[in-house]
Amino acid sequence: MRQVFLSVLQRDLLLVWRNRMDAVTTLGFLVVVASLFPLGIGADPARLAAIGPGVIWVAALLSVLLSLPRLFAQDHDNGTLEQLVLSGEPAVVWVLAKLLAFWLGACLPVILATPLLALWFQLPASALPALVTGLLLGTPVLAMLGAIGAALTLGLRNGGMLLGLLVLPLYIPVLIFGAGAVEADLSGTGARAHLLLLGGICAATLALAPWACSASLNIAMES
Repeated sequence: MRQVFLSVLQRDLLLVWRNRMDAVTTLGFLVVVASLFPLGIGADPARLAAIGPGVIWVAALLSVLLSLPRLFAQDHDNGTLEQLVLSGEPAVVWVLAKLLAFWLGACLPVILATPLLALWFQLPASALPALVTGLLLGTPVLAMLGAIGAALTLGLRNGGMLLGLLVLPLYIPVLIFGAGAVEADLSGTGARAHLLLLGGICAATLALAPWACSASLNIAMES
């Protein structure tokens, strides 16, 4: 199983590198979405700092959502996904490998770009640890829940629109606790409670989502 995990991970990371312009497009989308708010409401530092955490989280969420249709689509089109399903290897193993590669290729660049957005929104440097830690805990949840939706809508016409309708309601708790962690840190009450809740959600999702994603892929391949 370890060999299967490493092989799929290596293959998917190679594909991420070859299609690295997709990551650039995602980052560009993140910057554009986040930049619209200061242009729309003005450059008042207090107002920007107040809305900054929520805007950054929404922009990150939408950037991840933009990348989700590519998670299984290419492998589905070229037959690789079918071969993985029929290989007899535990589906959870290679699904986890694909999720890790997706997170490294689509989510990690978003996290690395968020300190620059924090400066854009006049957030103090003391809020950066809560913002980055929240994204480190929250983006895996976004990726795993999104993977279930991507598997369920695989091969469907207008699947991207349906994917958004399926997963956006599930993203709401992550958005609330992630943005709330930064706001609590700024108010002086501390971000620990929000981050612990995000960590609990991440652990529960990690335990359940790969199995649900595997079952969804089996259903999609049989239909």
